[in-house]
Amino acid sequence: MIAAVRVSVLAAIALAIAFIPRAAVAHEEPYSFVEVRIDSGAVHGRVTAHVVDLAHEAGLAVPESLFRAAYVAEHLDALQRVLDERFALRADGHAPRIEWLAFDVVPARKSVAFDWSIAERDPAVIEISGPMFPYDPPHETYVNVFVGGTLVHQDLLDGEHTKARYTVGARQNGWKVAGTFLVQGVHHIFIGPDHILFVIGLMLLGGSLPRLLRIVTSFTLAHSLTLVLATLGIVNPPARLVEPAIALSIIYIGIETLVALTRQRDARARIAFGFGLVHGFGFAGVLREFGLPSGALGWALGSFNVGVEVGQACIVLAVAPALAWVRRLEPRIARRIVTAASLVIIAAGAYWFVERLFAA
Repeated sequence: MIAAVRVSVLAAIALAIAFIPRAAVAHEEPYSFVEVRIDSGAVHGRVTAHVVDLAHEAGLAVPESLFRAAYVAEHLDALQRVLDERFALRADGHAPRIEWLAFDVVPARKSVAFDWSIAERDPAVIEISGPMFPYDPPHETYVNVFVGGTLVHQDLLDGEHTKARYTVGARQNGWKVAGTFLVQGVHHIFIGPDHILFVIGLMLLGGSLPRLLRIVTSFTLAHSLTLVLATLGIVNPPARLVEPAIALSIIYIGIETLVALTRQRDARARIAFGFGLVHGFGFAGVLREFGLPSGALGWALGSFNVGVEVGQACIVLAVAPALAWVRRLEPRIARRIVTAASLVIIAAGAYWFVERLFAA
């Protein structure tokens, strides 16, 4: 019995370590974004990089200082040297000289965006190497290629996939778009500890298979609805409201689980639907950052949503059977595990809420 209690406590501590102090290790948004635009043969675009990555590479002590345009201008030479080293573009097999133009501070992304152009015209092949900031192992670089203002090609560069290649005149087909966005849906669930904890919170009380299916279906229907509405621009709340609200949903499901342990009530299906609407807006924000191909919008939306469901299913299949097994063997120990996990979920949600509220 004592050993089992120790196991539950250690599990709670491990869960806390896994989810709460991520920001202390690096930063929560290890992404950069590259736009390549081809207009009437001219090649130009934009590179958007997180202030933490820029400060790290440029040797600047306080990343948040880059939220001030005057500070960026003061250190522009150092920042452009970083970009020259990290932004690797080739046109028809050779590396052209990059001319850095205007810059913009992008507070919503905690980033600075730099416009660029090259002198070469009418290239047949464009190639981007990455990710841009490999010092941070999780770092990823999103690449979007536009021709005449239309998004025609997308890629994601990470430690394993390091080159994005586009042949001018080629277009993505529906199956390629579907594959890309399905992977992104799964990927987003597994790199999003807030979504993972919310789904785990929904599973803690267990229940029969039909009950669990109702809960998961409620969450799916809700976030699918707002994902579509936000992506199409029909309803589009700002991230400064959506992200703290997602954190609140995590706090709420943790508290609700503790209450349900004493009152024997189960409102998880209603909670899953209500807060699923909020999480859908969060998923839509990811899609907007990645970029949506106008010629294959349905493929992109549908496959991303399927990817999210696959990721959620993996979480449910990992958590629900394990808890059910513990309940059958030691109901009292299972109750302690649920209590400890709920407290960790509440603490993590509170941490993210405060962090996102002040970041907004």
